[in-house]
Amino acid sequence: MFKQGGADIESGNKGGVNGGQIYPGQMDDPQMRWAFIRKVYSIVCTQLFFTAIIATAMFFTPAVKHYMRTILGKVTIIVLVIIAFILILLMGRYGKKHPWNYLLMGIFTLCLACVVGAACALRAGETILIAAGLTVLITVSLTLYTFWAASRGKDFTFLGPFLFSLLFSAYLVYDTNNLIRNFTYDEYVIAAICLFGDIVNLFLALLGISGE
Repeated sequence: MFKQGGADIESGNKGGVNGGQIYPGQMDDPQMRWAFIRKVYSIVCTQLFFTAIIATAMFFTPAVKHYMRTILGKVTIIVLVIIAFILILLMGRYGKKHPWNYLLMGIFTLCLACVVGAACALRAGETILIAAGLTVLITVSLTLYTFWAASRGKDFTFLGPFLFSLLFSAYLVYDTNNLIRNFTYDEYVIAAICLFGDIVNLFLALLGISGE
């Protein structure tokens, strides 16, 4: 998996391009970094799986569709977004402390899953499938590009100060780059929340393009 020049990068074997490093000048152990990356993506996939289940259940529940069209439904979404924002702030303090990091991540995932479900409940099924397909395509493409660029010495850390004025896809490149280079091994929950949030925001942005 992820072989370059006949060397298995994930196994951390020396030889090949950059001596088995994920990116030129890597200071930490490639094996440790790959293990960290796998752990983060496992968490993100679990978050997305539960989000898809909750969103699907909300989409096929008529009572939820009716509720989301009311004023109270809109207020509920605002409250969920505020809670998610507060949880992100708390992550700065408890992101490395077990089990608080898992608890905060679980609540954060539930909040965003409900927001996604609410957005889907107000859209047609075809629109949701198109947005989901584009989200998968963009996410996979940008993730692979970032890994490829990082292996050739590209560093996207500079994007940080400019992300508020760029597309949501830039966040995905930035956070994937941080996953490869900057996140420490005990920041796996923080890394997972960043990537999960990027993917959800990208999906919601694409869903909003429909104008329904």
